[in-house]
This record gives sequence, C-alpha cells and structure tokens, in this order.
Amino acid sequence: MKYCTKCCLPESHESISFDDEGVCSVCRQAEVKHNDIDWEARKLMLEEIVNRYRNKGRYDCIIPFSGGKDSTYQLWYVVTQLHLKPLVVRFNHWGYRPLVQENNIRTFKRLGVDVLEFTANWKVVKLLMLESLKQTGDFCWHCHTGVFAHTMQIAVLYNIPLVIWGEASSEYRSYHKAEEIEELNQKTFDQIIDLGIDANKMYELLEGKVEKRDLAPFVFPTKEELNKLGAKAIYLGNYIMWNTKKQVEIIKKELGWKGQEVEGIPPEYDYEKIECRWQGIRDYCKYIKRGHGRTNHLACIDIRNGVLTREKGFELCEKYDGKRPASLDLFLKVIGITEKEFEDILLSNSVINWGFDHNKIEKGKELPDMKYWDLEV
Repeated sequence: MKYCTKCCLPESHESISFDDEGVCSVCRQAEVKHNDIDWEARKLMLEEIVNRYRNKGRYDCIIPFSGGKDSTYQLWYVVTQLHLKPLVVRFNHWGYRPLVQENNIRTFKRLGVDVLEFTANWKVVKLLMLESLKQTGDFCWHCHTGVFAHTMQIAVLYNIPLVIWGEASSEYRSYHKAEEIEELNQKTFDQIIDLGIDANKMYELLEGKVEKRDLAPFVFPTKEELNKLGAKAIYLGNYIMWNTKKQVEIIKKELGWKGQEVEGIPPEYDYEKIECRWQGIRDYCKYIKRGHGRTNHLACIDIRNGVLTREKGFELCEKYDGKRPASLDLFLKVIGITEKEFEDILLSNSVINWGFDHNKIEKGKELPDMKYWDLEV
C-alpha cells in the first residue's frame, strides 16, 4: 500500500488523497490548522455565537456526552470557559465500560450540570449491530446515528437551538477542509454519520424484525423542524486549537478524569476511546478492511503535532495494530455469528486488497476490567 510521506496514513484511509509530494490531505489540513488559521479571531467568533443564545431559555446549549476525553473536555470548556448552562445529553449505546460511570459522576458533580440520558432498546441494538456490520463492515451504526440523531431530537423537543459538538472532522478525515466552518446538518449526517443508510433504509433491511417506530431514536430531525427551532449545531474544534494531549491534561487535573487501557493501543495513549468496550473490535474491523488500526490513527496525530517521528509511528503500528481482541469472543456471542462469518463480512466490505491473512494474526491480551463487563448476551 501507498503511505503518506509525512505520516503513517495509508491510501486505504477513508476520504484522503495525496499530492505530488506524496503528502496526504489530512497532513495538509493540519498544516493549515497550525499555520494559517487565526485562532484568536475564531475564538471571538465563538463568543459571538454563544452570546446570541446565552440566557435565552432554560438551557444555553446542549453538550452531547459519552464520557470520553473529547466530550469531557467539551463540557469542561463550555462550563468553565464560556460560562454557559448546558443540558448534558447522553445516548447509551450499551457499550460503556465500568470506569465511564465513575468518571462521569465525578465530572457532573464538579461542574454542576443537568444530565439527560437515553438508553436504546437492547434487542433492537443487537439487530442493528449485525445488519450494519453486514452492510458496511461497521457495526456502530446504532451508536453514531443514535448519538447525532437523538441529540438533535432532544434539541427540538427541549427547544434548545445551540448544540456544541467536539473536534472538527478535518482533524482526521478530508470531507471538509481545515479552514472551513463545519456545522451538523442533514448533509453532514448523511455523508459522515449514517454510512449512507438512514433509518427508513435500515427498517427495510431488517425485513420486519422491528417496528418502524423502534427506529425513531435514529431519525435525524427534518429540515422544517430544525429551521423552526433555529438550530445551530457547531463543532468546538472549528473555534479553538484542538490538541488532545493538552486537553487530557486539563480534564485529568481539573476533573480527576481517569484513563485506562484499550485493546490494540499503546499504554501511553490511556485516554483514547476508553469509554467503549467494543473499541478494540471496531479497530480490528478497520484493520481487516483497510490494513490499519487505532494506533496508526494516534501516531499520525502525534506526527502532525510534532511530538512523534514517522519512523517511531510505524514501529508502534507494527507492534500494536492488527491484534485479535480478546473481547471478540463476547462480541460474536452478542451478535450471533462465527469468527469466520465475521471475517468474511469484513473482507466483502474491504476497500483495498492489502492481503489480510488470518493465520498471521496474533491474539491480544484481556483488559483488566473485562471481568466486570455485562456478559448477558
């Protein structure tokens, strides 16, 4: 496979392109982010936006919240730096690890916020995981679609026009340029979030296994509903310099936020995707389909931020990417297929024939908290 000449990103990564020097579009976006954007001016833009919504209703904004590093920082920033009163909205996708609850309770208490949580129907979620895996090679349709669609539904229901999301998509992908100001709307939802399958299409694919109303939490509000609300769904990363490592230092210090080990990730990245028990599976899916995993993603970010060499990045990728997650056995029981069926589905969704070989795959070790996971399948 062809790799970026500045970072470790391969040509199989979604949405990227390479220039004449062999540099990937995400690296070029990072250069714009670091060198060309006036972040002081962007911060003033943010202040102007939030001032239009401050003290206009019961809440100033909505903060979508998983309890991971990004949403925790979003919430801290909105409360302590922007001095807004948010409604924290959580979409429980049935994948949270035990530490998440501990982190969340501490965060909510220290910041003093109202929290609204919705938990999707477990039986429906299992069906959605399997069907989206078959259709796209990604079983997380219910999570991504639910988080974004349901949060915007709550904005409409509670009459809260301003929704503040986290990092901009240009941090990792090339659907938007770094200099562009992104907002979440139907076009963005269809392009990036729902993987080309809306709730109506998913209902058809499930062929009567669920009622149409069972998929209501996954329906993005209509243009008419959002226009009536005057909805404005922005990304914080468009207005402040996004730096994950520095942000993690802040939430650990200010909120007592704790990291933990994640399958397939070097221990020094104890902050990355710690909230989901299925993260190792999702990264393994990407490895089977595209030949790279979460360590590659993290190494590339550090290379672009000037804290890691490309050579060291490739060393980390070789050591940690592509291990068979210990959690795969439980995952396969949950969705009801064999490992052979799992691999065949992913290979049928592969975007490039890079030569995945099951026989060369090493087994990853169990996570320390796996014994506390909900094992009811």
